Amino acid sequence: MGNNASLANELGFKTLGKAPHQELIFWGELGEDYAKGVNLVQLSVKIEGILKRKPLVIGKPNQKIKTIAWCTGAAQGYFKEAVKLGVDAYLSGEISEQTTHLARESGLAYIAAGHHATERYGVQSLGKHLQEHFGIAHYFIDIENPV
Repeated sequence: MGNNASLANELGFKTLGKAPHQELIFWGELGEDYAKGVNLVQLSVKIEGILKRKPLVIGKPNQKIKTIAWCTGAAQGYFKEAVKLGVDAYLSGEISEQTTHLARESGLAYIAAGHHATERYGVQSLGKHLQEHFGIAHYFIDIENPV
C-alpha cells in the first residue's frame, strides 16, 4: 500500500524483494506488460505514458532492461545500493549531479521520473483502503508539481 508498492502496481513491475541494506529500495522484474523485453527508451516511453511526465534518463538508449530497482521521491542517494543489487535500471523521483556520473560509470541505467509523479499513488492506495474498510470517503486532488 505504500509508495513503492503502489508505483510497482501502476507500472506493472513484479516485486521480488527489497535491498538488504536499505529496505526502502524495492527490486524485481518488469512484469508481464514487458514480456517481450524492452530497451531503455521503450521503458522510458511506457513510464511517461503512465505517470504523465517525461522522465530524465541516464543510460544507453538500446540497453536491454529486464530487472529494475526503485524507490520513490528523493531516493537518488540510494543509487549505490541499487548498483549492488545487479539490476539493469534504477527508478527514483529525483536525480543529482553525482548520480548522473555514477550511472555512467556503473552502467546501471537511471530513471528520474519526478518526486511528485512517483509518490502520488501510495496516498491514493491508502485512501481506497480506508474507504473500503472504514467507509471513510477520500478524494485525491492532484496538483501539478514539476519536481
